Amino acid sequence: MRLFFYFTLFVSYISMAQQQDTFSLEASVLRGNVLPHKDDMHHLINGHPEGLMLSFLVRTHGLKEWQKVYDFPDYGGYFLFQDFKSQPLGLCYAIGGFYNFYFLNRHLQLKLSQGVALTTNPYNKVDNNKNISFGTRIMDNTNIGLSYDNQNLFKNIGFHTGLLFTHYSNGRVKSPNSGINTYLLNVGVNYNFENEKKIVNDTTFIQKSYREAIKYNFVLRTGINESPIIRSGQRPFYHIGFYAEKRLSRKSGLQLGTELFLTNSFKDYIKYYAVAYPEKGIDPNTDYKRVGVFVGHELFINKISLEAQLGYYVYQPFKKDIPVYDRVGMKYYFTDRIFAGFTIKTHLFLAEALEFGIGYRL
Repeated sequence: MRLFFYFTLFVSYISMAQQQDTFSLEASVLRGNVLPHKDDMHHLINGHPEGLMLSFLVRTHGLKEWQKVYDFPDYGGYFLFQDFKSQPLGLCYAIGGFYNFYFLNRHLQLKLSQGVALTTNPYNKVDNNKNISFGTRIMDNTNIGLSYDNQNLFKNIGFHTGLLFTHYSNGRVKSPNSGINTYLLNVGVNYNFENEKKIVNDTTFIQKSYREAIKYNFVLRTGINESPIIRSGQRPFYHIGFYAEKRLSRKSGLQLGTELFLTNSFKDYIKYYAVAYPEKGIDPNTDYKRVGVFVGHELFINKISLEAQLGYYVYQPFKKDIPVYDRVGMKYYFTDRIFAGFTIKTHLFLAEALEFGIGYRL
């Protein structure tokens, strides 16, 4: 009996050891092109951007439930250096966090990362008035990558190559803010601190059903932004939303809702536009408020989820922007009912606001 007890304890220890996370370092070199999304940006493109990305990876092996659900992804932190080969744009340094998701027997890697960036050469009316992309020194940085990955090409050394899309923007916290998008060839190596562990799915693991009845959510998103007119002043905004949510599975949920946009910088912009372009016949007292309806999708990972929404203005008296808007970002659930979020609202490639939200789920 005692022998059986020690044998069971030993097997349990081995099983837990196989599930423990392991760690890796990764270095990538980048070279590519700027993707201009406005006609007035071509003067900023003087060469092929280059860069370097360093990452610290936590490789999961099933210690937590969400790791099994997503086929054992990586997560960690990154440092990104990018030289745009353009004097007006200068250099950017970014830090942040990421997830790596794997497909095709773990040889196809999808990287999703989000962080903050520091630019060396933001817009300045006197010294750098050509830089219409970066209105502030601190910006948001978003990266999406798709790569071939071989984590153990030679002993503990791996190799990867693919494409990386990078985006920098301040969400129009301050104008100007055209932002910059680049697509780059990504080639790099990684070093694993431990030998690769064989990932074995637990066949005794029983997934519970996550389907729920329709839930109702209230969310308040706020922050500051500036109209497209440089030095027109930063103003607070309040975006108030209500939506119904249907949880379909462990990973996915659908949303349908409406929201009211109280964007105070619009007041200034309407008055400016009415005076600057009298031929447009804009009343300076035009209502600045907007009402939108939207559909959305939420991807649940753990306490963090990724959110994407597509909306249409059903009430938009001042029609300078297109009537379609979109929003992407992430949410963190403190409890099953209370959540916070960080999102960016745009009209196609043109950012309008970086939103910090708090919400309640009925």
